[in-house]
Amino acid sequence: MAKSGAEFVMKSKVKEAISKKGFRSSEDVIDAVNSLVGWYLEEAVKRCKANGRQTVRGHDVCCG
Repeated sequence: MAKSGAEFVMKSKVKEAISKKGFRSSEDVIDAVNSLVGWYLEEAVKRCKANGRQTVRGHDVCCG
């Protein structure tokens, strides 16, 4: 996945979630999570458009 440059997640929250599981995180994990979120949003917009809507819904994101 290419780095999009967009920031969708809070770095501190991602690091905290990983830390609570007893693991450490490298700096590149934030870029990877942001890229993944960006990809899901792009796919959700495609699904929304394909269904003739202009409002992205939760099921467009998670159940594509």
